[in-house]
Amino acid sequence: MAPTTSSATTSTSSTITLHVNGEKYTLPVDHRTTLLDALRERLDLTGTKKGCDQGQCGACTVLLDGRRAVSCLQLAVAAEGREITTIEGVADGERLHPVQQAFLDLDGYQCGYCTPGQICSALAVIEEHAAGWPSAVTADVRPEAGVAQLTPEEIRERMSGNLCRCGAYVSIVQAVARAARSSDARSSETKEAAA
Repeated sequence: MAPTTSSATTSTSSTITLHVNGEKYTLPVDHRTTLLDALRERLDLTGTKKGCDQGQCGACTVLLDGRRAVSCLQLAVAAEGREITTIEGVADGERLHPVQQAFLDLDGYQCGYCTPGQICSALAVIEEHAAGWPSAVTADVRPEAGVAQLTPEEIRERMSGNLCRCGAYVSIVQAVARAARSSDARSSETKEAAA
């Protein structure tokens, strides 16, 4: 008996609109296309790196609505309508973001391959910490304890999803700490100005 064929074929692609670094891009994609591949191969945003392609190294980390995401495990169609920030969207024109500047000043980049993901993660780490989110090493997670100090141990734990084969971890921790202090200072200045 011959197999029957359905007259209705299911499409395996869609046209989607991605919001990346403040710009809208409309493109057709296969439903199986990862966000990483869409960014690199379709939008030519090659700052986001392909490392392990299994979500373990963090080289492909981007921000989705301000939260960290490994773009190799995120389907492009699932990112439609969300705000995506890649390393190309972090700086303010020619002016580096304080996290980028700290990585540069403190030699937290070495070969540079993991740096885009490290920087995107660091941005989220600083925001998560400022919002009071605890980590696995936060000693007291009770709300009344307040925000834990962003110690080197806290930074290492919070950045643990990003690997660096060059071993620049000491400099990366220092860079995140410096950027966090800079962020705290800017936040205090803003609060004082509003008062």
